[in-house]
Amino acid sequence: MAELVYDKDGRLLFTKEMKQEYTILMPQMLPIHFGMFRQILELEGYKVDMLNTSHRGIIDEGLKYVHNDTCYPALLVIGQLIDAIKNGGYDPHKVALFITQTGGGCRASNYIHLLRKALQKAGLEYVPVISVNLSGLEKNPGFSLTLGLIRRLIYGMMYGDLIMNVSNQVRPYEINRGDTDAMVERWEQQLIDGFQQGKGMSRKQMKAIFRRICADFETIPVTGEEKVRVGVVGEIYIKFSSLGNNKLEEFLLAEGAEPVVPGLTDFMIFKIFNREVDVDIYGGLWAKKKVCRIFKRYIEHCQQDMIDALNESRFRAPGTFEGMHKLVQGYLGDGNKMGEGWLLTGEMLELIHSGVPNIVCAQPFGCLPNHIVGKGMVRRLKDDYPNSNIVAIDYDPGATKINQENRIKLMLANAKALARQAEPSAH
Repeated sequence: MAELVYDKDGRLLFTKEMKQEYTILMPQMLPIHFGMFRQILELEGYKVDMLNTSHRGIIDEGLKYVHNDTCYPALLVIGQLIDAIKNGGYDPHKVALFITQTGGGCRASNYIHLLRKALQKAGLEYVPVISVNLSGLEKNPGFSLTLGLIRRLIYGMMYGDLIMNVSNQVRPYEINRGDTDAMVERWEQQLIDGFQQGKGMSRKQMKAIFRRICADFETIPVTGEEKVRVGVVGEIYIKFSSLGNNKLEEFLLAEGAEPVVPGLTDFMIFKIFNREVDVDIYGGLWAKKKVCRIFKRYIEHCQQDMIDALNESRFRAPGTFEGMHKLVQGYLGDGNKMGEGWLLTGEMLELIHSGVPNIVCAQPFGCLPNHIVGKGMVRRLKDDYPNSNIVAIDYDPGATKINQENRIKLMLANAKALARQAEPSAH
């Protein structure tokens, strides 16, 4: 059994021996993306399980260890991880936990400390916690983000964004129910099989695969009707995670709408861009800014490849990060970068400009950045775009699903009324 090793500050380390023996548990935020991340990590020699649990016990477990004023995503992620150790059939002495850490001013940077505190309280202090970060915040001998692994994870993110984009444009209109989900599964498997053979991991191969994905999703038979499109923005975990947003996308589909969910790529570019901005605003190393710029440009080129593939198909393509950055000028400055920062307002502006004025802004109750860049910007956007139809929905342990859904139904009723008004009269 792997020996427990601590650093000089008393932090339990994830060792090389643990890499061989331990299963790493990771929370799930985006099923397609994280499924691919899991496989990419397994190819690196890690044993990883992705948690797909979504029962009420997760919230109850979280409430035992995380104050409900802290942050709803922290409560959910910590509750899900501890519930998995206790009830998932794992040997608690042979598991480690993955958690991302951005190092920004958002409370999310403290999730890792809250998780360790919760493990201690639950008598599980011997479970190592691995910080996944690009800031050098914490290092472990048994886990490292090598350049090769980062590049592969970027490709996994790009494939995930494209599949999410096209499947969201097909699923509401499919003639045979389940066709879209079957195609998603088929492509996930195909990509994972390719990864195992070292395929799909160069930009040239990725460009070709993007076009094949678009072509395959175009073959799914669809109805010709037009449905109300609804954008989903908000705090990153609540925006993407069905556990966090009470299956928001499923609800929108059931209500006869087409969900439009901006991808993960813009958020990733935004986080790198913020490092550049830090040097401009606060000073710092010119070399750091240069490295960040090269990294950002690489992901932007990959994003452009995806946009090009979508533009060559019948599917709508998202805008570029640079385009969104231009849209937000005059609304928020580059220094508004806590949590989702100006990106959240930028996503709302991009949706409005691309013909999606109906938007759900999903946020954890008491999320300070979101109160400013989400809910706080709605009035300003409505003044500038009178047709915008935005509803801010709070999610927390005490919020009732029925209340959230009723508020979304009201927004959808407005959307349908606006769509009828916009129709040219029959005369």
